[in-house]
Amino acid sequence: MKLIKAQITNYRSIEDSGEFDVDNTLCLVGKNEAGKSATLYALAGLNPHPSTPIKFDIEKDYPRRYLNQYEERHPDKDAIVIKTTWLLSQEDVTAIEGYFGKECLTSSQVIVLKRYKSDSIEWDIPLNIGAALKYLMAAHKLTPKEIEGLASATNTSDLITQITENEDRSESEEKLLKYLNTLVGKTVTTHTRAVLNPRLPKFMYFSHYDRMDGQIRVDTYQQRHDRGQEISEGEKVFIDFLEFAGTTVSEIIGADTYERLNAKCEAASNSITDQLLEYWTQNPSLEIEVRVTKGESGDEAPFNTGIIARARVKNNLHKVTVPFSERSAGFIWFFSFLVKFAQVRKDKKPLILLLDEPGLTLHGKAQADLLRYFDEKLAPYHQIIFSTHSPFMVPTHNFPGIKIVEDKIFQLRPGHFSSEGTKIREDSLATDRDTLFPLQGALGYELTQSLFIGKQTLLVEGPGDILYLQAFSNALKKRNRRGLDPRWTICPAGGIDKIQPFVSLFSGAQLEIAALTDYSKKDSKKFDSLKQNKILESNKLLNFASILGKEEADIEDIIHPELFTKIVNSAYSLGSEHKMTVQKLTDANSATTRLVKKAETYFNLLPEDVQIFDHFTPAMWLFQNPKALDDNGKGVNETLDSAERVIEAVNAIL
Repeated sequence: MKLIKAQITNYRSIEDSGEFDVDNTLCLVGKNEAGKSATLYALAGLNPHPSTPIKFDIEKDYPRRYLNQYEERHPDKDAIVIKTTWLLSQEDVTAIEGYFGKECLTSSQVIVLKRYKSDSIEWDIPLNIGAALKYLMAAHKLTPKEIEGLASATNTSDLITQITENEDRSESEEKLLKYLNTLVGKTVTTHTRAVLNPRLPKFMYFSHYDRMDGQIRVDTYQQRHDRGQEISEGEKVFIDFLEFAGTTVSEIIGADTYERLNAKCEAASNSITDQLLEYWTQNPSLEIEVRVTKGESGDEAPFNTGIIARARVKNNLHKVTVPFSERSAGFIWFFSFLVKFAQVRKDKKPLILLLDEPGLTLHGKAQADLLRYFDEKLAPYHQIIFSTHSPFMVPTHNFPGIKIVEDKIFQLRPGHFSSEGTKIREDSLATDRDTLFPLQGALGYELTQSLFIGKQTLLVEGPGDILYLQAFSNALKKRNRRGLDPRWTICPAGGIDKIQPFVSLFSGAQLEIAALTDYSKKDSKKFDSLKQNKILESNKLLNFASILGKEEADIEDIIHPELFTKIVNSAYSLGSEHKMTVQKLTDANSATTRLVKKAETYFNLLPEDVQIFDHFTPAMWLFQNPKALDDNGKGVNETLDSAERVIEAVNAIL
């Protein structure tokens, strides 16, 4: 049975969440106090796991501003808190059909809900009662005449009554009557509910995650456990840890030789290390060691005597081991989480995991490891619903599995606000900026990572540079000359000032990054700084001026002035009155040799109704009109010669 939809009403900050879809993994994104925890509580209360019992209480949980109107608002039945839709598995359907035939269900979806003042759930099962009764009569071999005589029965009670009142009932009718009386509640409906009740997954809610103790006194553990003495949560996780590692307290105590004990400890150490490093990529030099020693008199009680099992973490890089408890809070949390949920995963009973703000103490990359653990180790066995406000915990690879949680505020009049309560939104890109921030952060990070789709990345000034380079490369290839190597992925960085942030952002991605930038005299110190700081190797830091043999240059300076004016005139549809010529371009700004600066000055002299000059428009026109580079005039030939020099310099880096 799989949860596919849910709707929460009349619960704390949630007046009506709206119906929302649930898949294998559901991520609830929202800011603090938006109602994420309330959403998880409400779900957990539908069918709570014994370890996390949650009950609905009117005084505590009903929306406080309407509490005094509860009876008035719900005069007939108590308020519904949680309404859910479930998809029956084939096994569920088969179990029901085994009692009432293949036509007893009209749909494979059922509704389950829970109200205040009730410890039980309510089912809405799409049963075809008539088909079920016909099946039962046929299965008990009633004759056509007997079936016809009972045709007026519209439900199980009617059928029981009619058979009971027939004093001349046949043996088949007697058997059917006996069978009907064995049904739970003596009805098809209640019996079907009884079949489905144990199949409904329990909800296990986690708001905090018990951290494992670093040591445990094993010689007294079993006695304390058997006597019902208090066992701390950290000790319980340690016991789970030993089982996760492939051994138990009993096996450790039962080792009668040093070699046998050492073998058990080493095997446990190797096993747990392999499993840890699969999902802890922060430091691959770590090992978990399990040691069993006698307590030393100077140790803190009760570890100063008896037999002590200890977990230690070895850093192979620094050649040192430290107690488990002295590792970072994030490491301890992550390790304890793996141990805890490895045990949960062994539970074969249907279970839905509700995780409230998991991984808060983890580094962003470790949170990504946690998401991977969800996908690979938990989701195949259990549905997972978790809340977060961290961008790194948002599963952008599963966008339909992300829902926005927000407290919907509206303005009654200037200075006066009210709330519609918590809403869970499917339209996750249409909400307020604060709520959307984690999702924006996640998508932004994902987008910047995906900018580099190849290992070799060339940073350029802007999108206009990309278009120019592609246009030049295509024209050169048409003439069987050398174009841009296809291994390059070109990315707009925004100029020389942005090179260092870009390179730093992707320093761990093992990419080969080069830069091709504009150059002016004022940029010389910036270039020197980049070289001195070794942001990029000097041969990977290129500029148009040095390649073209000029003091200053932009990508536009590849283009012969005659061709450049033609491109600009066409791109901006400049008529005869404002048409640019080489002479006008040259005269516009005699203080620079850079074509783009001359063009900017020329456009500043034109009337205001003429579009302002920008780098992108001419580049887009050339890219869309490649035939402009097809003729053999001086302007085109010299342009392609210059372009080839630039492209060869870039390709040489590879």
